[in-house]
Amino acid sequence: MTSLPRLTSQDGTTLPAIGFGTYSLRGSGGAETVVRAIEAGYRLIDSAFSYENEGAVGAAVRQSSVPRDEVLVTSKLPGRYHAYDDAVRTVEESLFRTGLDHLDLYLVHWPNPGVGRYVEAYEALVACRERGLVRHVGVSNFLPDHLDTVIAATGVTPVVNQVELHPYFPQHDQRHADAERGVVTEAWSPIGRAGELLSDPVVTAVAAAHGVSPVQVVLRWHVQLGVVPIPKASSPERQRENLDVFSFELSTHEMNALTGLARADGRTNDQDPAVYEEL
Repeated sequence: MTSLPRLTSQDGTTLPAIGFGTYSLRGSGGAETVVRAIEAGYRLIDSAFSYENEGAVGAAVRQSSVPRDEVLVTSKLPGRYHAYDDAVRTVEESLFRTGLDHLDLYLVHWPNPGVGRYVEAYEALVACRERGLVRHVGVSNFLPDHLDTVIAATGVTPVVNQVELHPYFPQHDQRHADAERGVVTEAWSPIGRAGELLSDPVVTAVAAAHGVSPVQVVLRWHVQLGVVPIPKASSPERQRENLDVFSFELSTHEMNALTGLARADGRTNDQDPAVYEEL
């Protein structure tokens, strides 16, 4: 298939316009699913230490016919290992689990500001980058002040900030803050965990107008915002469908209508990074 469009971070790192989420994909079945995704055209594979599937992801990368240097593998550091030495050991363990000689992108999964060690964790990831264990470092669920704190402490701007983002929670201020700092915004739960968003009358009307699925409409909305969505899909048909969002374009009116679905309580699980803690 044709190569996906790419976005560029402040340090010149380029990322595919759509990634592939792997949450809950484990074991041989999970590895087979990820292999299918890579063969279908995905080049950004998202995992995390806490997903307990880095082994399946690494096996898929090794088993696929796509050269290793064409696939960007992401993992994330859990909150229970924010202490510097713990963080370094966790990255090393991620490499052992994946069976890869490096990871392309490693993120601090949550800032856990109540614990107050996210700067230490980020410093450890920067050190792992200097050792060649990871190619690039980033963050997940970081608010603007968290971003500024780690940038000031290390002089290293995160390549990405992965946050919850979908039409019910479009994150205008966060997207703007990321862009100001040259950070690419990635979206977890880009289709709102496949809940009521996909049957929303605005979404279904736009889908009907273009002859595409509601999921494709929502993913296209992300792409036009300059956000990298990371949907998960197990079936080959859905994997291909999620990639097929570059043959149509949403109008300004449609984009505004979708963004206008924003809700004050738009988070799917009330996980506000200012107070939420995940270990």
